[in-house]
Amino acid sequence: MKILANDGISKSGKEALENGGFEVITTTVAQEQLANYINEKQIDVLLVRSATTVRKDLIDACPSIKIVGRGGVGMDNIDVDYAKAKGIHVINTPASSSHSVAELVFGHFYGLARFLHNSNRDMPLEGDANFGKLKKAYAKGVELKGKTLGVLGFGRIGQATAKVALGAGMKVIAFDPFIEKANLELDFFDGQKVSFDIKTISKEDVLKQADFITLHVPAQKDYVIGAPEFEIMKNGVFIANAARGGVVDEAALVAAIQSGKVAGAALDVFENEPKPEIQLLMNAGLSLTPHIGAATEEAQDRIGTELAAQIISLLK
Repeated sequence: MKILANDGISKSGKEALENGGFEVITTTVAQEQLANYINEKQIDVLLVRSATTVRKDLIDACPSIKIVGRGGVGMDNIDVDYAKAKGIHVINTPASSSHSVAELVFGHFYGLARFLHNSNRDMPLEGDANFGKLKKAYAKGVELKGKTLGVLGFGRIGQATAKVALGAGMKVIAFDPFIEKANLELDFFDGQKVSFDIKTISKEDVLKQADFITLHVPAQKDYVIGAPEFEIMKNGVFIANAARGGVVDEAALVAAIQSGKVAGAALDVFENEPKPEIQLLMNAGLSLTPHIGAATEEAQDRIGTELAAQIISLLK
């Protein structure tokens, strides 16, 4: 059987599939040429990440496909229900990248809290001539320890992010319309474990109380954070969106940064991806990454091997 990993797959995942008797093709085929390629090669399994879409037209055009796999959590780029109605198995890897996303969020938060995203630009340009000026400009950072992290969306990734926050000495509050409470267990290097019970509260209370806010919600029709939500937040709040472009109103975010309501924000995803708005790219109050939440070697290894295990279980 043939597998097309159109957006790539880790070496460990590829090896696991090949050891299971599958032929793995890692050629990246353009979206408009994908149906012809799948039919020509008689592909049985199509694996994608976020770049390739699997919509109704592709599903109808490719009767050989038995499994569609998404390396990651969200499946917004796949017509899941339609594929299942056609008898196609749809799989993903919801747990594999959670910690990688959580660490990226905190990389952004620590950088924003100490102005690293700007200092790293300014020091190479002015560090020799204006050292004292830069020192004064970046001398009003804040610590994360003792602050309150508000988590919007308390699924696997939200909980993983909360664990990092707890390890950093933060208080954690969370909102999720589908989860009433969660038990978070922190594992340490010497085998010790500490458990925390977190009960979710209202979205409004999270927004009012949090010093740092992180979003871990699926794509949806309306903004989760827009102008009304910014109004009720603390002055000087920090925000991170490593979930989906379009859950934060970017125009309202820029206005909130300009007004001082938001001290700094991190974006790993964008409304107009892969061409973010220039007002975002040039904004000194933003720490930006190009949708790399799950892009660690460890996460990609876990994703590849988890996909391989599911495929082998389904087809062998």
